[in-house]
Amino acid sequence: MTGNAARIQAVQNITNRQPTATTFPEPLSTLWASDVFTLAKMKESLPKEIFKSVKKTVETGAELDISVADVVAAAMKDWALSKGALYYAHVFYPLTNATAEKHDGFISVQSDGSVISEFSGKLLVQGEPDGSSFPNGGIRSTFEARGYTAWDVTSPAYIVNTDNGATLCIPTVFVSWTGEALDKKTPLLRSNAAMNKAATRVLSLLGNKDIAPVNSSCGAEQEYFLVDANFVNSRPDLLLSGRTLLGASPAKGQQFDDHYFGAIPERVQVYMQDVEEQLYRLGIPAKTRHNEVAPGQFEIAPFHEAANVATDHQQMIMTVLKNTAKKHGLVCLLHEKPFKGINGSGKHVNWSVGNSTQGNLLDPGNTPHSNTQFLIFCAAVIRGVHKYGPLLRAVIASASNDHRLGANEAPPAIMSVYLGSQIDNVFEQISNGKITGSLNAGVMDLGISTLPIFNKDAGDRNRTSPFAFTGNRFEFRAVGSGQSVAGPLVSMNTMLADSLNWVADTLEAHLAKGVALEAAVLATLKEIIDTHGAVVFGGNGYSAEWHKMAVEERGLANLKTAADALPVLKEKYIEELFDKLGVLSPVELASRFEIYAEQYILAIEVEAKLVVSMVKTGIYPAAVKYLAELSSTLSSLKGNGITLDAGRLTTISESLNSLTAIIEKLSAAIAQHDFATIEDHLQFCAKTIRPLMDEARAYADSLETEISDELWPFPTYQEMLFIK
Repeated sequence: MTGNAARIQAVQNITNRQPTATTFPEPLSTLWASDVFTLAKMKESLPKEIFKSVKKTVETGAELDISVADVVAAAMKDWALSKGALYYAHVFYPLTNATAEKHDGFISVQSDGSVISEFSGKLLVQGEPDGSSFPNGGIRSTFEARGYTAWDVTSPAYIVNTDNGATLCIPTVFVSWTGEALDKKTPLLRSNAAMNKAATRVLSLLGNKDIAPVNSSCGAEQEYFLVDANFVNSRPDLLLSGRTLLGASPAKGQQFDDHYFGAIPERVQVYMQDVEEQLYRLGIPAKTRHNEVAPGQFEIAPFHEAANVATDHQQMIMTVLKNTAKKHGLVCLLHEKPFKGINGSGKHVNWSVGNSTQGNLLDPGNTPHSNTQFLIFCAAVIRGVHKYGPLLRAVIASASNDHRLGANEAPPAIMSVYLGSQIDNVFEQISNGKITGSLNAGVMDLGISTLPIFNKDAGDRNRTSPFAFTGNRFEFRAVGSGQSVAGPLVSMNTMLADSLNWVADTLEAHLAKGVALEAAVLATLKEIIDTHGAVVFGGNGYSAEWHKMAVEERGLANLKTAADALPVLKEKYIEELFDKLGVLSPVELASRFEIYAEQYILAIEVEAKLVVSMVKTGIYPAAVKYLAELSSTLSSLKGNGITLDAGRLTTISESLNSLTAIIEKLSAAIAQHDFATIEDHLQFCAKTIRPLMDEARAYADSLETEISDELWPFPTYQEMLFIK
């Protein structure tokens, strides 16, 4: 089937597609966490003392009593068997943004040849996948294969149901035989422990006696695109790279602002309901769904949860979104920029810290000027972002996110903090040496008697800020749609722990000199804002004036590409930060640079090869055929006394020649691998291969607007974005 015939068939398949039957799910009270081995289910199935031991570990982070593992394993197995599971899997998150799992059966063969279902505490606590077949950045050689998964009791086990059966999934960490973290969860747990320790120090100095463990929380707003599978299967670029490497913009895109919060298309709503039903069964609190700005773009957002559980749930959300799309004849695209010329997709990570005794430590309350606890923790965040802004940029660096950062739907690559007018004013007072009060929020009176008068928020929001305070949390807006939230959370927890330790050291020094606590706090806050206030910015983050001011006057880094940002992971001060807090060893941090750099290079190379292939096998033949047909037609008409302008023939042939020349340069660039360092290779990809790809695209997209539609080989933007 020719490319054009495939396009026609795809449109026919979609047009004639029968709607997916709408199902009406069970009541939420029945659905909720029905496939999760929750604490409530543990309480029903475990002896009282065993349950108390496990609950203590889950709720306080106390060390797990390994002697309880056999009893828990037996109860977990019985529950899983009752749900139809014959297999269990240790689920972990390698350094790929993906989810990995190794399935084992409950089956155990006895000496007489019979079989029984068996699941011991040893099998629950520890597994052994290959430690060299996953990205490890040189930690493991090919011949050094042993690696371990270890049960994370703080994240509940759950059942995954597919058409092929049910599997008990057990969240785990993944480490090498020598103990280095090969996953994203281990550093997250370590970072939370470091932050808890530092926060407890500060809270104690502020006079608190009863201090529960401090945990970070996360609520990630997940954006995504849906495209009919018929189109994706005819687009090699979407199929293999997740984005369109070629494609002319349609006459209509998002310029009418008519998609955002618009009525959800019926087919999409049925899909969303299917997704949400599965998420509710898994205990994932999906709260919000809506159309996003770009055509074909949507969002799902859960309630906030403890960071570790939220990270697991976020991975599960991405998996459910993609797998469920297949059932509905769709493909879910989590690439940050699947379509040029319209908004890309992010994953806004809403992050806060708190505990059960002091509450949300980033909640300013009604009088933030007198909320010492809030001011200390907010100031610690400001210090952290200023000192480690390049780290925040590095942990969201990828080939795909480079297309989004700085565009109208995403913040710039310069890391700054937005506080809002009320909090900004309080810190300005602190810098001046005296706090007098807080700006009032005021009320909203619309002057219509039938509409209520309601309280305004104390500050506006700023969509151009990468790190914005939004009332009782910070929103890290620069995280990419397809990325794990673990990396950003690790960095935010770690930089906060570092700042809180500095605060505790500074307060202790003041108190040791006999300074009163209130004066010591004010002096500490003033030092932070005077030293690190340059990172606070409330204006337009897209403006050229800000970019100039940020770099030249405030000394902030503008790391525009992943090639610029990833080497930050090799900086000595970053290595010392993670090492001193016990979050990542120098070896573990170095491995992450190697892995993420390699992923960037490979992603660019795959895309470049796809551009070459699509041009040579799709666009070039179509253009040549059209030129031949057009030339023949013009000659025939001329022979009949009809002369038409041949300028279009010249335009197309010149564009095709230019495209062919660029493709030859791109092919040569792909073949080059003699680089002195990996940093040189990164920059070559960013500064040589990417521009050649962009140049090839410009000519290819121009040809798409000139060549007869019936010859064009690939589904167009108009078809993919608007035919549902």
